[in-house]
Amino acid sequence: MELQFSEAQTLVRDTARRFAKDVVAPQARAIDREERFPKEIYRQLAGLGLLGVNIPSALGGSEAGVVSYALAMMEMSAACASTSVGMAVTNMCGELISHYGSEALRQKYVPRLTSGEAIAGAFALSEPHCGSDAAALSTTAQQRGDTYVLNGSKQWITSGAHAGVMVVWARTAAEGNRGLSAFVVEGGTPGLHVGRAEDKMGLRGSNTVGLTFDNCVVPAANLLGKEGDGFKLAMIALDGGRIGIAAQACGVARAALEAAVRYAKDRQAFGHPIGDFQAIRWMLADMRTQLEAAELLCLRAASLKEQKKPFTREASMAKLFCSEMSNRVCDRAVQIHGGYGYIDEFPVERYLRDARVQTIYEGTSEIQRLVIAREIIRLAGP
Repeated sequence: MELQFSEAQTLVRDTARRFAKDVVAPQARAIDREERFPKEIYRQLAGLGLLGVNIPSALGGSEAGVVSYALAMMEMSAACASTSVGMAVTNMCGELISHYGSEALRQKYVPRLTSGEAIAGAFALSEPHCGSDAAALSTTAQQRGDTYVLNGSKQWITSGAHAGVMVVWARTAAEGNRGLSAFVVEGGTPGLHVGRAEDKMGLRGSNTVGLTFDNCVVPAANLLGKEGDGFKLAMIALDGGRIGIAAQACGVARAALEAAVRYAKDRQAFGHPIGDFQAIRWMLADMRTQLEAAELLCLRAASLKEQKKPFTREASMAKLFCSEMSNRVCDRAVQIHGGYGYIDEFPVERYLRDARVQTIYEGTSEIQRLVIAREIIRLAGP
């Protein structure tokens, strides 16, 4: 795809591309097979400014913008989606605190995320009984003097066992989504218990755990925004997070397509490279067309956010299309590889496993369609 990017955007993209190719990609298979959370890679990402791409430089961020972040996510995801999802959540948490935290919270926690001191950030919203229905969460936060006491459970928390800084949602009042609030919680806080790592189909190098809060005391000053702002903050964060997952989907799909093209050129059948056959060529043509369309949707949403324009609908459209595209492209890449696509000698089986969750987390495809339809009707007016 030939698009014109600014000097800063090109620098971030090329920096991420070199690091992904030279450092991350050679380890990706081992990270997946060993279910290894690559702390050393996250420290290096911090050194490159990739844990705070859209965060002010005064807080240790790169201040390079949302388009730069999307480009960096594409590059990292093409090398190792397990690594990129932790990078995405860390950026997401840092950005949320930098925009909605008090000055004290900003100064205390954002540099820990951007510098790699915290290793990673965690976004603790989902619970065992509610994922898509965020307003139904039951974890509570009761104020006691200058503290809040958290009790409850969270589920599917990326980097939860390693994160030094978490954003945690809890109920501070009984009524629906207006009763939710968000707090910054440090990893290792007494009363915070980390559950077992989930044995996942894909993204096996990304630590995913449950969290339990048992009379976990956090300072009242760690409240993000005001009491009752939690649902609004979650929706704002998820809008931006969907751009990150759309970019991840594009990166994984690009890696799968490139692997399929290499294989189609090398693999011989009936005396010809299989890439000579129309059946394979048409698959490759569809894969490339869908990928480029997805990249444009992703970058459009990123550009709108960067310009501080409304982007909720565009982020959901990007997340929906890119994630479903990624699953189709990775599936076709496995098909082109034939039997070899089903074994771990070639990376396409990992790409397909990693792609599968993209239509689920940060809002399922079904939720994206609800958001898109709601925005279409709202914008149509009376």
